[in-house]
Amino acid sequence: MDFQNWMTAVQQRTERALERLLPGPDIAPQRLHRAMRYATLGGGKRVRPLLCHAAGELAGADPARLDIAGCAVEMIHAYSLVHDDLPCMDDDVLRRGKPTCHVEYDEATALLVGDALQSQASCHVEYDEATALLVGDALQSQAFHLLADHVLADEPSNQLDMIRLLAQAAGSRGMAGGQMIDIEGTGQHLSRTELEFMHVHKTGALIRAAILLGARCGMPLPEEELARLDHFAKRVGLLFQVIDDILDAEGATATLGKTAGKDAAQGKATYVSAMGLAEAREMAESLRAEARTAIEAFGERGRRLHDLAHFIVTRKF
Repeated sequence: MDFQNWMTAVQQRTERALERLLPGPDIAPQRLHRAMRYATLGGGKRVRPLLCHAAGELAGADPARLDIAGCAVEMIHAYSLVHDDLPCMDDDVLRRGKPTCHVEYDEATALLVGDALQSQASCHVEYDEATALLVGDALQSQAFHLLADHVLADEPSNQLDMIRLLAQAAGSRGMAGGQMIDIEGTGQHLSRTELEFMHVHKTGALIRAAILLGARCGMPLPEEELARLDHFAKRVGLLFQVIDDILDAEGATATLGKTAGKDAAQGKATYVSAMGLAEAREMAESLRAEARTAIEAFGERGRRLHDLAHFIVTRKF
């Protein structure tokens, strides 16, 4: 199967798994469960589940296990986006090409959203800030419920390590901590070293977790191979953020599915603001080369990871 078909197949099975694993829309409390599904389904590149499946294939993992691990990471990612878009954070109105979860629509907002998307926005779904907060909370706990409720590793101690890995990636020493550093750095000039420290936590930790969780769903890898995979994961995590910063500076809202240029408007520290576009692109190419070198020894087993590193660099949304 070529990469495009493989990627489409994983994205589709991830969507089906999320539909199955999220609480049904008719289960009480219906409003919360419908909002959870609204925030998670029907959008996004599913990069983290893709990385989870690619690393899992390398380790010979059962795809059914990878569905669970990938969905757990995607639920953490979706919850982070819901909270990131709230008025107390980035105060955004667009995410994955549709209105953000917290927005309560009126006619003027609907028109603005429609203009931004260059199409008529569907504004019949209304969720408020309180619901959005609960959606994030519920998605986070649902992710850990999945990891605890399904057999993902042959040894219980290995599965406990997987739960610990995701918890650390999502918490104060991972994504949440990186978000705090981002807030504190708003309006300030950060060096490349400071930016890297922030994004190792904010973006990189969850991407690294997706890869390592996928690998842990399969046969135990030798320490040397795990180290190679871990180095790849860290480089790809930073690569994703550098490209995200470039797209925010260059992309259009209709293509990105979220508000373009918001980082500059809010005085956010980015690789583009710190280095300029040309140097940021050079850094992206360097990170891709480092990532691919890290997994060269895997040969054909690492083909999907190679392909995903290329996809991350060349993506337009």
